[in-house]
Amino acid sequence: MTSRRVFPETCLAIAFGLTSGARLPVFAQTTGGRSSPSAPAQQPVGRRIVVASKPFGESYLLAEMFAQLLESRGISVERKPGLGATEIAFRALRSDAIDVYPEYTGTGLAAILHDTLSDSAAADPKTVFAHVAQRFESQYHTRWLPPLGFQNTYAVAVTKPTANRYHLHTLTDLARESSHLTAGFTSDFIGRSDGLAGLTRVYGIKPRNVRPLAPAVKYQALASGAVDVIDGYSTDGLLAKYDLVTLIDDKHFFPPYEAAAVISPELERVSPAAVATLTLLSGRLDENTMRRLNRRVEVDGEDLATVARDELRALQLIAGGVSNASRRQEIRSDALWEYLWNRRSTILSLALRHLLLVAIALLAAVLIAVPLGLGLERVRRIAEPAIGALGVLQTIPSIALLAFMIPLLGVGLKPALVALWLYALYPIARGTYTGVRDADPDAVSAAAALGTTPAQRLMWVRLPLAAPVIMAGIRTAAVITVGAATLAAFIGAGGLGEPIVAGLALADTRMILSGALPAAVLALAVDGILGLVERMVTPAHRRKRFGNERQRTRADEEMQTT
Repeated sequence: MTSRRVFPETCLAIAFGLTSGARLPVFAQTTGGRSSPSAPAQQPVGRRIVVASKPFGESYLLAEMFAQLLESRGISVERKPGLGATEIAFRALRSDAIDVYPEYTGTGLAAILHDTLSDSAAADPKTVFAHVAQRFESQYHTRWLPPLGFQNTYAVAVTKPTANRYHLHTLTDLARESSHLTAGFTSDFIGRSDGLAGLTRVYGIKPRNVRPLAPAVKYQALASGAVDVIDGYSTDGLLAKYDLVTLIDDKHFFPPYEAAAVISPELERVSPAAVATLTLLSGRLDENTMRRLNRRVEVDGEDLATVARDELRALQLIAGGVSNASRRQEIRSDALWEYLWNRRSTILSLALRHLLLVAIALLAAVLIAVPLGLGLERVRRIAEPAIGALGVLQTIPSIALLAFMIPLLGVGLKPALVALWLYALYPIARGTYTGVRDADPDAVSAAAALGTTPAQRLMWVRLPLAAPVIMAGIRTAAVITVGAATLAAFIGAGGLGEPIVAGLALADTRMILSGALPAAVLALAVDGILGLVERMVTPAHRRKRFGNERQRTRADEEMQTT
């Protein structure tokens, strides 16, 4: 490609200032990977480097380190954390919707390239990296930067009581007993050739039941006994927290998983300084360091940005000292309301982004569904089949509908808007058609007797009478859209779903609530505002009638009480 695709979300984010990151002191590279004061790196005006991650703790952490390192050199960054799966993240990278995200060579080899190497080649991390880097460059025009310095292979884990009961030490042992066990695997692991499918082929592992689980939830499910075996990562901090037994890959099925930054086709052309800056982190992290950092995030519940900043400072890649341990403990012990207050500016930005998603999708749905409902009232024989077809969309899970949009529209704002728009069509179209069809027959007949045309009766009589029913449909669609929009974070559209997705990945209840509570408040606020609009568009005689009916109802209740 020779020109970057400019997505609407980028323009909107810049216009609303929703994704600007805090600037850190500016430094540049010197010998030995150290940092020293320098002028900010040059980049095109208004061009933000989009840093993304997949939805698990280490990916969030590495992406945040990338972002802070870029910001320290004066390079503006837009964060898109928690893209739903490997396929979503890589598709976004290829289409230039994002510029960089952390990936693993084994994942690139098996899940993206679907390649196999000889046993000797597959066992050599350097050979695997060279093969993956060359194939990505030639086939996808994407580039792998030098590895970060550590591997994070899959780790199939069980509790000690389970290991002792079934005598489990290796994956071959697991295959022998798998028909008695329930597995809790991430959706990514279930669908990958280097995941469950490959384990079934190589080892013959066939669990009695397989339950798809979120990355952080699976550990809790294993500890509670809801499942017997899970997939994890060798650098997970939660493996030590739950004192789990990781089974030995005795047939050497899993390839090396060296972590590295993967960059988009255009990043090097658009911002060579960003590529050079990201390379500063290559070779600077090892397995022990990542276990320690992951434990701080996943087990100790420390703030992700603080952990990333501390490590960059310890590596002398950015200025400043490591945060004080007592201060970190104080932050972790914040009550929920303190946590929300300390993040009020971020929550407000996410809420505005969320509201923008809802407003655009809802407005588009109103502009299509209301005329559609009016038109169907004129051809009633096809009305129910047409509205029923829209109703089928309501049966598709939100995350599935969002995923369907990705091959057509990529990731980000556009597919989210289209999916939310489709969800909002049915209640509005149904309300419009029903309201106009069932408008007061006496009033319509009286208008016809006065010699009005069908169009005049529609505009002057039937539509005003149907307004409350139409608004009820719009209010229903609005509440549905506010809720469904939280899932848009899985495809990089932002909004209040971001802290919910991140909180699920990091097992952080406060982070989940920092997205869920504002989303609930936003739904109530939107419904309340539309309720006022409904009252305004309701004909005066109907408002008066409804008021009288409410008064009579209250009077009847008082008499019954007396």
